[in-house]
Amino acid sequence: MSSKAIREYDAKLLLAYWLQRAPSPNPNFDICTSSTLKFPAPRVAQILWDPESGAITPDSLLPSWVSTIKLVAKPDQLIKRRGKAGLLALNKEWEDAKKWIVERAGKPQRVESVTGTLSSFIVEPFLPHPSDSEYYICITSARHADTLLFTTSGGVDVGDVDAKALKLDIPVLGPFPTRAELQNTLLRDVPAHKKEVLTDFLVRLYAVYVDLHFAYLEINPLVVLDDGSIHYLDMAAKLDQTAESICGPKWAVARDLTVYETGPAATTTSSKINADRGPPMAWPAPFGRDLTKEEAYIQKLDASTGASLKLTVLNPTGRIWTMVAGGGASVVYSDAIAAAGFAHELANYGEYSGAPTEGQTFEYAKTILDLLTRPPPRADGKILIIGGGIANFTNVAATFKGIIRALAMFKAQLIAHQAKIYVRRGGPNWQEGLKAMRLLGESLGVPIRVFGPDTHITEVVPLALGLKSTTSSTAPLSVPTTAPGSPKISPATPDAEPGAGDVGAIHASGERTQAEDVVVRFDAVNGSAKGARPAYRPFDEDTRSFVYGLQPRAIQGMLDFDYSCKRARPSVAAMIYPFGGHHIQKFYWGTRETLLPVYTSLEEAVKKHPDVDVVVNFASSRSVYSSTMECLSYESIRAVALIAEGVPERQAREILWKAQAKGVLIIGPATVGGIKPGCFRIGNSGGMMDNIIASKLYRPGSVGYVSKSGGMSNELNNILSLVTNGTYEGIAIGGDRYPGSTFIDHLLRYEADPACKMLVLLGEVGGVEEYRVIDAVKSGQIKKPIVAWAIGTCASMFTTEVQFGHAGSMANSDSETAAAKNRAMREAGFIVPNTFEELPTVLKETYERLVLAGTIVPTREVEPPVIPMDYKWAQELGLIRKPAAFISTISDERGQELLYAGMRISDVFKEDIGLGGVVSLLWFKRRLPSWATKFIEMVLMLTADHGPAVSGAMNTIVATRAGKDLISSLASGLLTIGSRFGGALDEAAAMFSGARDTGLTPREFVDNSRKANKLISGIGHKIKSVNNPDLRVELVKEYVRKNFPSHSLLDYALAVEKVTTSKKDTLILNVDGCIAVCFVDLLRDSGAFTPEEADEYIKIGTLNGLFVLGRSIGFIGHHLDQKRLRAPLYRHPADDIFINIADLSQPRVLGKMQ
Repeated sequence: MSSKAIREYDAKLLLAYWLQRAPSPNPNFDICTSSTLKFPAPRVAQILWDPESGAITPDSLLPSWVSTIKLVAKPDQLIKRRGKAGLLALNKEWEDAKKWIVERAGKPQRVESVTGTLSSFIVEPFLPHPSDSEYYICITSARHADTLLFTTSGGVDVGDVDAKALKLDIPVLGPFPTRAELQNTLLRDVPAHKKEVLTDFLVRLYAVYVDLHFAYLEINPLVVLDDGSIHYLDMAAKLDQTAESICGPKWAVARDLTVYETGPAATTTSSKINADRGPPMAWPAPFGRDLTKEEAYIQKLDASTGASLKLTVLNPTGRIWTMVAGGGASVVYSDAIAAAGFAHELANYGEYSGAPTEGQTFEYAKTILDLLTRPPPRADGKILIIGGGIANFTNVAATFKGIIRALAMFKAQLIAHQAKIYVRRGGPNWQEGLKAMRLLGESLGVPIRVFGPDTHITEVVPLALGLKSTTSSTAPLSVPTTAPGSPKISPATPDAEPGAGDVGAIHASGERTQAEDVVVRFDAVNGSAKGARPAYRPFDEDTRSFVYGLQPRAIQGMLDFDYSCKRARPSVAAMIYPFGGHHIQKFYWGTRETLLPVYTSLEEAVKKHPDVDVVVNFASSRSVYSSTMECLSYESIRAVALIAEGVPERQAREILWKAQAKGVLIIGPATVGGIKPGCFRIGNSGGMMDNIIASKLYRPGSVGYVSKSGGMSNELNNILSLVTNGTYEGIAIGGDRYPGSTFIDHLLRYEADPACKMLVLLGEVGGVEEYRVIDAVKSGQIKKPIVAWAIGTCASMFTTEVQFGHAGSMANSDSETAAAKNRAMREAGFIVPNTFEELPTVLKETYERLVLAGTIVPTREVEPPVIPMDYKWAQELGLIRKPAAFISTISDERGQELLYAGMRISDVFKEDIGLGGVVSLLWFKRRLPSWATKFIEMVLMLTADHGPAVSGAMNTIVATRAGKDLISSLASGLLTIGSRFGGALDEAAAMFSGARDTGLTPREFVDNSRKANKLISGIGHKIKSVNNPDLRVELVKEYVRKNFPSHSLLDYALAVEKVTTSKKDTLILNVDGCIAVCFVDLLRDSGAFTPEEADEYIKIGTLNGLFVLGRSIGFIGHHLDQKRLRAPLYRHPADDIFINIADLSQPRVLGKMQ
């Protein structure tokens, strides 16, 4: 997500609609009430080529003016200098223009060094005009301001705009220029009669630029005629895609053609309903980079998740494919492959990050493996590098599950392509992830080699390519993680009570320690007695923070870090969560617990915790602006970390300049944060505790670094722990174009801090912030040794434009390339390795020189306290086990798809098993034959209702009329079901099957029941008789006789009916009895159950379940009927109740107490 180019067609529609409507960004830029500005007419039409039909947009869908005037036709695919490339058709009738388009549509076109297919065109009115009426206007955004560039010599030969254009800066949150200043600065060479109207146009243009979150807007030429009319002929524009949540409806309404013209041209044949009025903004690929089907699929997948999924196919027949986790890491791997001389064999660039689900990584991996195995096999085989940095919070084993599933699916294809797979990863649960990969390799038949964080991040690249390693021949090993155990707990306060191990102990005072006494309380601990921290040290061992957002996992990580650093009290004072009430949350402090308050407002939190000066803001991209601006309104807040990705660039700039004016340090947005070893950790920085310990982040080192990438920060922590005495402080400023603080801000802090002895800068392609550091080194502001490298050196080797994982990693000029930056840094005196792979070696050599010079004095290693592993995480790692509290064997929703007794929900519908089939899966855990499932559905229909007078329906009606909701009314009716109402099915099944199984004849069964004074369940009806049969029973008997393979118990029950009806004609087999005996026949004779299983299902209430399920349909119907009728509260008539109250003289107590 970043600033994205849009088509000229869309840019002109945005201006056409919003030029008159956009609110003014400042009163200084209000349009004059006497303005003579004539807003340009929205006359632009789009013609698209359909690759399936090979046809262009039909005339019937074009506006009517197209066929009545002379036209200009041109491609609309982000192509620069179309006139010089011969891609303009001028002064054409529509038929000629259409012919010109048809001749080029769908054809490859070479423009300079890029070849692409022409598929999108625009036509607009041809405007004859004198050359001296052509002007040039461009609005662009930078960190400090929006800049308007203007020159009176516009057109095809505009030349070097930067050199000749007049410029006016509009500072972010700075003083706003007046109309007079705009005229005097930009329009001084414009004829007087055009000056006012052009001023009005420019202020409106800037209003649209601001309101619609443009990032770039160029009009060349802008034609201003003597009559005061304005026409924009050619236009190029970029929008800030991250502002879609704000501007999406505004962009969409401008693309709704019905606001401009009625008739066929305004209609659409699509029946798709959009979220807003008008279609959403389209984001075309660069010319020559038409999205493949696979790229479009991953782009769609990326848009539907909070995680990041990117894919660019560079060479479909290439030998080397990558599947890399992390925006920074993905660039580093591409750099390593290109540096080894294999850029021409690199098949793709891509990355996945932000904790994607197993299903998302499966789809991502499946797409890449499909591309890898699609071309014919090569004699030299294929290479797949599954790489990544040390993750901060992504569960490596969980994401690997999706990749493993995809690899198993493509087993045969991978073998056929002689694929070799190299895996390198670190982070939470990396051991289990790599173990699973290694085991897969043993069964897959494809070589898989796995490496952990003890191997340099790109060390697998030369190994995969069969090259000699450029780093050490033996991979360095990380410090092993400390085994979980019970640490010795230091009292939080001098008079702290005994710990958990002493619960129940009796003290000298006679008091007994209670369980709640193990909750550690820090209220008595005062703030730092050392006074205010120096400006260059925003974090120390006494730093206290608020966490904005409900982030228990991140907070627990911060507290575990605090405990490992032996801090006196937690670094988190409270949480801010506006969407919940005030409450308290428990967190671990070592083996004990502590309580943290949750406030609904920052105002209340600041009042109650005046010592807090840092906010870690986890608010979403939609609310991070307002919450951060609120933070900046409190003088006590001195640093804010913005974790959210996708913050609109205009909002990010306003935040950074407001913070700069207030003297507040901003880290982010789009950052994992930073870490001050031994002191303070921002959110998830540093990863899990095993990585914190392995990278020695529990105590300070001597090296301060700054990076854009959060994942690469973890790599730096790891590298520095191996080749130096570790990290002093590390900050990930974030990958967006406008981070709140930049490289120079933090490096100047490190320079001023006497405890920091050595600096590291990890830059990247795009932006110019590295040059500010170069200037500081040249001017002597930075004197400490600085090791630096800019990643993204591979960008210049790609034949097409590639947007890397970070929003800001795109070079807009030669000076912004990684190679140019590395060269400039080396020339300025930085210590710059030849490749990223040599970075550990250079760091080690620089550190050892400082040790020899006495600048750094290594200290004795300290043993950190052991942090007990959380129960849930230990269980996930397979380190512990516990018996499950519940067992379920019928359904499972944990995977990608819901399962009913092992059957995928998609297959349930694909095979059309119906409601009866679902009941058979969930009740009996097996598929029953279709005649059986149809019978189940028949029973549900037959038992759905039996009128409003039966007890269950009556209870439902009475409850509904008492104002109860559906659930309460339904439950009221269901509670009446039992042996007297509805519950006869189970009993009838038991009686009839028991009689037959014991060998009783029908007459003996009837006689024995009569002798026992026991009614036969399922026999008898109040209304129906032999001569007036129950049609429900007849339907059941007919279906069973026709479809069941056997119906012996039904035959037995009908024989019993002959005996009973000979005594009285209403003693027929009723519907309950008929259903019961037929269901027993189903269980016993379907072949799906053993005799024991059939008897068990009868005993555990299956038949009553059918009645409950079916009758619920009727009860719900009665509830809805009464609600629909608005029936009042029911009161039973008193004359229908016989009331017999005993006389007062009658003794109430029949016995005496002894």
